[in-house]
Amino acid sequence: MEHVEGKVAFITGGASGIGLGIAKVFARNGMKVVIADSRQEALDEAMTYFKKAGEPVHPIRLDVTDRAAFARAADAAEAVFGKIHVLVNNAGIGSIGPVESFTYKDWDYSMGVNIGGVINGVTTILPRMLKHGEGGHIMATSSTNGIAASGVSVIYCTTKFAVAGMMEALATELEDRNIGASVLVPGPTNTNLGKSSLENRPLNLRNEGQPWPPPPPPPPKGMPPRRPGAVFPNIAMDPVETGERVLRGLKNNDLFIITHPEFKAGFNARNEAIMRAVPDEPRNEERWAVVKNFGTIIYNPIYDKQKQVGPPDWNT
Repeated sequence: MEHVEGKVAFITGGASGIGLGIAKVFARNGMKVVIADSRQEALDEAMTYFKKAGEPVHPIRLDVTDRAAFARAADAAEAVFGKIHVLVNNAGIGSIGPVESFTYKDWDYSMGVNIGGVINGVTTILPRMLKHGEGGHIMATSSTNGIAASGVSVIYCTTKFAVAGMMEALATELEDRNIGASVLVPGPTNTNLGKSSLENRPLNLRNEGQPWPPPPPPPPKGMPPRRPGAVFPNIAMDPVETGERVLRGLKNNDLFIITHPEFKAGFNARNEAIMRAVPDEPRNEERWAVVKNFGTIIYNPIYDKQKQVGPPDWNT
């Protein structure tokens, strides 16, 4: 996907926040873009921008948890623009609060959108990519909480870790099939995630006896107040800047697309904790002979099949 002009992108959660930022960057770089979103008012507002810009963008109203609707949306996208080359599984919701306060409905709502929506996107659109044979790329939005967990967000971390793992496994499996895979790991971004998470919650997944909409949780200790409807304070990144980083990662076929250098120390701390937990003892060579075949070249920094730079070396 080094050359994106004329390619077709399908973006879920594409009418606001990070999804809209990605759509704007893709469109201005010559891509044909489908923005799929569950909120009609958000689609209408986004299309006002794209029509004024004269860019090839088509809106589709879609609940990503509805598998039949996802298939119809893919059909509609192909009818408008043709073969889909890029899938951005971006639709997601937030869940913040102490773990003991969460109900089964809280879990079901978040799991259905944040994980189920990605599953539905991959299952619906990947076979179409493989069939047309023109190459492509699948991306999913995780979070800094998807590779380094924090407290008071157990549901959110659970779903975002799942998304990150899914994309890593997918990148490994598709490595020889001309389809890339990336996981977007954004930090705080100016979105309306909190507002949309409340508005989109189905009646059957709302907690009994809870006022609706429920009051927003207080900002974490030490954080400035949020702007109305936002999850993060005004220090957050502009979604268009995030979109630029996504496009760069897409062209580079990066496995991880990380937006915020401010979280580097936290990522290092987590990885070091993993390495400290590895038993400090000689490996069993019989086990190693089997285990090394389960490895992946995805993480190997010296291996580049296209440039033939060094074979994968499982002994290092």
